[in-house]
Amino acid sequence: MTIDRKKFRHDAQKVIQDPRLIQAYENGMLRFRTHRNEAYAQVPDIEDLRDELKAIRAGTIANLAEHLQTFEANVKKVGGKVHWAKDQEDVGRIVLEIAARRKAKLVAKSKSMVTEEVHLNKILEEAGIEVVESDLGEYIIQLAGETPSHIIAPAVHQTRGQVAKLFSEKLQKAVDDDPQSLTAVARATLREIFLNADIGVSGVNFGVAETGSVVLVTNEGNGRMVTSLPPVHIAVMGIERLAPTWAHAATWLSVLARSATGQPMSIYTSVITGPAREDDLDGPQEVHIILLDNNRSTLLGTQYEEVLQCIRCGACLSVCPVYLRAGGHAYNSPYSGPIGAVISPLLFGQENYPGLPHASTLCGACLEVCPVHIDLPRMLMALRVDQVEAGIVPITEQIMERSAAKMLTTPKRMKTFFKLGRLGQIILKLFKLPFNGLENYPLLAQKSFRELWEQEQQQLEAEAAQQQEDTDEQP
Repeated sequence: MTIDRKKFRHDAQKVIQDPRLIQAYENGMLRFRTHRNEAYAQVPDIEDLRDELKAIRAGTIANLAEHLQTFEANVKKVGGKVHWAKDQEDVGRIVLEIAARRKAKLVAKSKSMVTEEVHLNKILEEAGIEVVESDLGEYIIQLAGETPSHIIAPAVHQTRGQVAKLFSEKLQKAVDDDPQSLTAVARATLREIFLNADIGVSGVNFGVAETGSVVLVTNEGNGRMVTSLPPVHIAVMGIERLAPTWAHAATWLSVLARSATGQPMSIYTSVITGPAREDDLDGPQEVHIILLDNNRSTLLGTQYEEVLQCIRCGACLSVCPVYLRAGGHAYNSPYSGPIGAVISPLLFGQENYPGLPHASTLCGACLEVCPVHIDLPRMLMALRVDQVEAGIVPITEQIMERSAAKMLTTPKRMKTFFKLGRLGQIILKLFKLPFNGLENYPLLAQKSFRELWEQEQQQLEAEAAQQQEDTDEQP
């Protein structure tokens, strides 16, 4: 699928024209922003903590190969198995091989954006294996046949009334729309899945190279159920999601929940270090960790390496004016908002996502709120430059932008253009001519900022000259 600017605008229009969706996004993002700000205010040295995490992430990515080798060696020491996956095809093959050996028919999944990235559910379903999402938000959108609209809140666009209706239809039972009833129905349904699943699949918030552990951060108990009840646990992890030591992991955890949901720490922070031991009361017989590249390694040493520092907290989505109006589905990628506008073209091909780098006002709010200070505006601009150099930008846009450049770099031409533009707007309004929405825009100012500035400067100079003249005339 190619996501050009036209398609992005078309899909975003569905949200813009739906007051209910706009309200859902605004309420959800306001809640995240408020909680994050309150959580940050409670930590006096929060900026030092952010700087420390930035240094940790930058240092880890700079020496990624070494840390991955340490991680693999320590996973093996504790009885786990590591699989290296170049792309979606490799992940599918590895998971299906494990499933075939275990004769698996049912898979319980915990929330995982990286499995969304490789379309793992579709791969398993096409092989005749039932897959059930166990995160409540993911379960809702699975029943609805949708994809996540937010990195940490996949069903933020759904109202509880819609969820009640969905549950009633799909589960064939009357369900009230109060949160307690909805949760109870989901809990009763998913418990059977946890107990009967042949394989549990999860993502990984980050791995710890020092001990070969993987860490899952959730606000529901489903993550622990998926990773402890089924006899096999498969964790799919992007190669960049690594902390060298537990000291580094502690800093990561200190910032992650505060940035994502405004909590000092998420309700469930689970650590999986190999399969169950003989004296363990529960736990899987097998633990498989799939380390996915999917073009991440191609970013190392480039101007885009910094994007690999992302901890997937979703903070940039909560402040982005474009995401707030367009919604998550308009991005047509597992990753939406500012981080999605950068990482989607880089991972999945700029030719497939040429529209996303333009889905930004470049206001800089994402850089300000990012817990690791990732300069997303810089990379959005760099991607636009790449598109021009690669010839991805349509010829009509190239002509328009070259013309605009000539006009904007010559004050006289610019002044003439704005006068003609204002005249055109007056004509559109006078004769009520529809023209791509331009007739609804406010009229261009009679004088540009440059003209107002020059006028102000001339007035100040005149006043200064008059004062000097008055001073000279005094005896």
